[in-house]
Amino acid sequence: MLTSTFARSSRSIRPTLRVPTLYLRGSRNVSTLPENPHIFVHKDPFDPTRSLLSLLPTTPPTRQLAIGTASSLPATPQNFTSNPQFVPLLSSILAEHAAEDPMVQGQAAAFASPGGFTLSRPNDGAGGASHQGGAGGGNVGGWIHVSDMRNPPDYGRIAWPEDILGSLEVDGSGKIIEGSWQNSGSYRIVTREGILGLTDYLRGKVVMRLRELEEQINNNSK
Repeated sequence: MLTSTFARSSRSIRPTLRVPTLYLRGSRNVSTLPENPHIFVHKDPFDPTRSLLSLLPTTPPTRQLAIGTASSLPATPQNFTSNPQFVPLLSSILAEHAAEDPMVQGQAAAFASPGGFTLSRPNDGAGGASHQGGAGGGNVGGWIHVSDMRNPPDYGRIAWPEDILGSLEVDGSGKIIEGSWQNSGSYRIVTREGILGLTDYLRGKVVMRLRELEEQINNNSK
């Protein structure tokens, strides 16, 4: 009798905790890329055989704000099609906010330090990979490159052209010159190294702008 009573009591106090399911506002069980948890995977509304990749979790997705689509995952240069509206939008956001990024500011400070490194001008036609940097500083200004985080270069080195988002001019004291942003013209959203990867700061600025545009689009469609 005591044994059976204890067994029933044990079952009655068995933990009932469950692992909560995460539901994002405006989304329905949206998955993300294993290699980049900040990029959401949706079904393309116009072609359900393709995956639509976006920095926004909203479903149905706002197609004109997406990064692009892929016929299979992971996205590769062979199966990925970029949204032609996304890169110009990304560039405009970076032009406004890249100089504020703590990581970029640290790069500028290192550039101007006595033991820093020198980087080439972005418009010399040779491309970033051809100029791997060297001992620098000496109160001489120049350019620093803002590159994709999917394949970050070693300290004092310059990223490959397809990984360079753009460049900023720095004076001899390590101060970024306002309004000096230049698009690289060679950046690729997807390479063999992976898909778009931004610093936390810049990704936050991009997502904020995308949400603003999404709200405008939704309001205009009402």
